[in-house]
Amino acid sequence: MTAITPETIEQHGLSPEEYERVLHALGREPNLVELGIFSVMWSEHCSYKSSRVHLKKLPTQAPWVICGPGENAGVIDIGEGPEGQRLAAIFKMESHNHPSYIEPYQGAATGVGGILRDVFTMGARPVANMNALRFGRPDHPKMKHLVSGVVSGIGGYGNCVGVPTVGGETNFHPAYDGNILVNAMTVGIADADRIFYSAATGVGNPIVYVGSKTGRDGIHGATMASADFEEDADAKRPTVQVGDPFTEKLLIEACLELMATDAIVAIQDMGAAGLTSSSVEMATNGKAGIRLDMNKVPCREEGMTPYEMMLSESQERMLMVLKPGKEDMAEAIFAKWELDFAVIGEVTDTQHMVLEWNGEVVCDIPLGPLAADAPEYERPYLSRDEYSAWVNIPRLSEVPESKDPGADLLKMLASPNLASRRWIAEQYDSQVMGDTLQTGGDAAVVRIHGTNRALAISTDCTPRYVHADPCEGGKQAIAEAWRNLCAVGARPLAVTNCLNFANPQRPEIMSQFVHALEGMGDACRALDFPIVSGNVSLYNESKATGGGSAILPTPAIGGVGVIEDAGRMTTPAFKAAGDAIYLVAPEFWATPDPTRSHLGQSLWLAVIEGREEGRAPPVDLEAERGAGEIVRRLIDEQLLSAVHDVSDGGLAVALAEMALSGGLGAELARNVAYTPAQWWFGEDQARYVVTVSPENAEAFNRIVAEGPESAEAELVGFTRIGTVGGDTLLGQSLASLREAHESFFRDWMES
Repeated sequence: MTAITPETIEQHGLSPEEYERVLHALGREPNLVELGIFSVMWSEHCSYKSSRVHLKKLPTQAPWVICGPGENAGVIDIGEGPEGQRLAAIFKMESHNHPSYIEPYQGAATGVGGILRDVFTMGARPVANMNALRFGRPDHPKMKHLVSGVVSGIGGYGNCVGVPTVGGETNFHPAYDGNILVNAMTVGIADADRIFYSAATGVGNPIVYVGSKTGRDGIHGATMASADFEEDADAKRPTVQVGDPFTEKLLIEACLELMATDAIVAIQDMGAAGLTSSSVEMATNGKAGIRLDMNKVPCREEGMTPYEMMLSESQERMLMVLKPGKEDMAEAIFAKWELDFAVIGEVTDTQHMVLEWNGEVVCDIPLGPLAADAPEYERPYLSRDEYSAWVNIPRLSEVPESKDPGADLLKMLASPNLASRRWIAEQYDSQVMGDTLQTGGDAAVVRIHGTNRALAISTDCTPRYVHADPCEGGKQAIAEAWRNLCAVGARPLAVTNCLNFANPQRPEIMSQFVHALEGMGDACRALDFPIVSGNVSLYNESKATGGGSAILPTPAIGGVGVIEDAGRMTTPAFKAAGDAIYLVAPEFWATPDPTRSHLGQSLWLAVIEGREEGRAPPVDLEAERGAGEIVRRLIDEQLLSAVHDVSDGGLAVALAEMALSGGLGAELARNVAYTPAQWWFGEDQARYVVTVSPENAEAFNRIVAEGPESAEAELVGFTRIGTVGGDTLLGQSLASLREAHESFFRDWMES
């Protein structure tokens, strides 16, 4: 038997204090199998030991929320289906950051596979994939390889499994040089009365393993994902799982077929920590115990030990509890789909995890300490004022000037963070399943099959804002997701998130986490936009070759909303010459306000001036709600021909994207109270650009004059800023703008 030494404990990521807790929980010294199980279950990735205390503060409930955080994914009521049944949207976002840096293709691919399983394990057919990607400097020697591998992995898995990848975001910053972020989101649709949960119940009920065989890939993946990168990052390649999308497709169909029967008591995918986390979570959620016969686990490699089987993160595997007598029927379904099926244990009433191997008990752990009673830390963090002093970002003491806004616009459209993502989008099959209505706009839109209703989905975050002011940046991430859903005509319903931060044992990093969640919570409450699922990814720091240190704090937000009539969906593209262009903005925005700075943390300041300075743009949540409500009303009345939110790059970039999408230019006017730089490139929040055709002008003016339906919308104003037409924008031809926009990825990937 392997001796448990201090080195062994350290290799398993447990502190001396945590090992003392293990000894107390067991009343004895663990064996290696038990130590490994405690290691992964108490890892940051599985236990959320640094974040649980703060996650509890987030709003998670609303009348339309069926299931909030705690299950595999969040569930919301989305109204009637084609046959009058109630439908639910099931969705979640997950991270696969460290694996994707080590092995970008498989890291990204298995990230997609894992999030798909989180959704279909609850009874949903996946209908859309999204992603949120962050990379380092394009001129970093490893970055082209990482971008190419990640994009290929996402496309390779999603395309083969037959679920459309309909949108996302991709950004670059030196802070991600040594620790990229790969966040994957899946949305599925299920009958609201056929949701499947993970609580194992019924003493004696059989526990069934289905899917692929277990191998040695991914062992200690959860532990690896819960630590900083050291210099030997590439040596961790064996901890990266290997995915098979064709097996995943078979697994989806087999599970959904079995779910159409009454055989399943509980079901859980084998994600991080594999068989360990799935069995512990099922037993814990059911307040039961679990006994597994490790000799019955299907293995694809010779001589695998219980330690390896329990910690493997091989892909495309599920764990189920079935009703007694349903085993043969279930096995026949999985045999038809050419998947492994094995009864490997049973539910008990012991509230212990017991593993047997060759007739001996090799693990006997009480479940309470593994899950509900896992360590929970209130780590020190800085106050907002202390954080501001620590981050020490220079204020904009003087107003920067744009001498030639048109030339600045060209340069910005060619920059990595604003360049066309067509090179990426073309590698994803966005049309499979035949229900995709919009990609590349403010939000992706997917028809609810068999109806004229649709889901809108958006992923958003502006990490430079969060770094400058975590609370305002957290608000802004939620507000932008809300805004993007409103911009296509959807009623925003709920949020998933992927909270990517660096080392929580550093008080300045922990303060980023705490204050970002404070801002997110405020925004969700103000917008009736609850958080129903999510993931926390900490220790995103790197000492790997060429790497920086901490990433920018990146609480990626995935928003979901419903469009009641898909025929009224709006897009950003200019539609016709002669349409009037309006800026929708808070009333107070009519006059410049030095306290808002307007250009602080803007992309214009970074790209044109080479500076990352100033305060993050403040978020007025009442104005945000009011703007979204009145824009949605105008869309519902079919009075707007185009809608686009104003975000990165400001008004000029929003207008350029509308012009390039529609192939039409515009004649524009500036509010001379603002400098050209402030007006065209400021990133103030709660703003949209909308266009109105001449025939709708009277009705549009009447509704605007009538005033809003809510008090919040009283804060919103409409300013006419131009007319659609011609083939230029800010003195630049559309052809030159298009060339600038398309140039970055084309030239970079071909060089």
